[in-house]
Amino acid sequence: MLDVPRHVAIIMDGNGRWALSRGLPRNAGHLKGAMAIKNVLRVSAKLEIKYITLFAFSSENFSRPTAEVDFLMKLFERFAKKHERTVINSKTRFRVIGDMSSLPETLQNILEKIEDETKIFDEFNLTVALNYSARNEVLHVINSIISHRNRDCTEKVTWDDFKKFSYTSDLPDPDLIIRTSGEQRLSNFLLLQSAYSELFFTKTFWPDFGEKELRKAIDSYKRRERRFGNINERKSN
Repeated sequence: MLDVPRHVAIIMDGNGRWALSRGLPRNAGHLKGAMAIKNVLRVSAKLEIKYITLFAFSSENFSRPTAEVDFLMKLFERFAKKHERTVINSKTRFRVIGDMSSLPETLQNILEKIEDETKIFDEFNLTVALNYSARNEVLHVINSIISHRNRDCTEKVTWDDFKKFSYTSDLPDPDLIIRTSGEQRLSNFLLLQSAYSELFFTKTFWPDFGEKELRKAIDSYKRRERRFGNINERKSN
């Protein structure tokens, strides 16, 4: 059996459908989903999962109605301000991956402040993907390498070069990726980093995702066998 995964990434999906199924506005689902984050982080610490990455807002989400996007940006800001001290007191390293330049300036400021205040910590790591797109990350890496080499691209690029300029350069690849709400796809999330990740899909909407569901995902992971392209010599004999 595998040990508890070192790095768990979660695609937090289903806030809107959770709300609509109860006759509530979509924003009510986003509020409930924010509350679910606290519970999942608490359980993750209890299970000694060192790295948690949450897919909070994709680059494609900017195509949603303006009122909903504005609500989410304000919600992210309020949530960050409210829990800033908790993150620091728990000695949690906080990071944001994605293109922060397109986020509201007030949100950028609070996120950068928390990143700076927690950069000395390493006991627990919380990464939030905001305005994130795996395809955009690839373009970011390519352009960064070109710029770093002063446009001299004659030397071959290695995976180490690519990793150096990726948003997750100082993070291990996720061992387990969880997606809520019943959808079974990665939706442009950590596509390269998830090359050998185990996947777990649940029909539970994110606002209802709690300790029971997280433990179910971890138990499923622990029963699996990770070979990273190799073979199991005992089973092949």
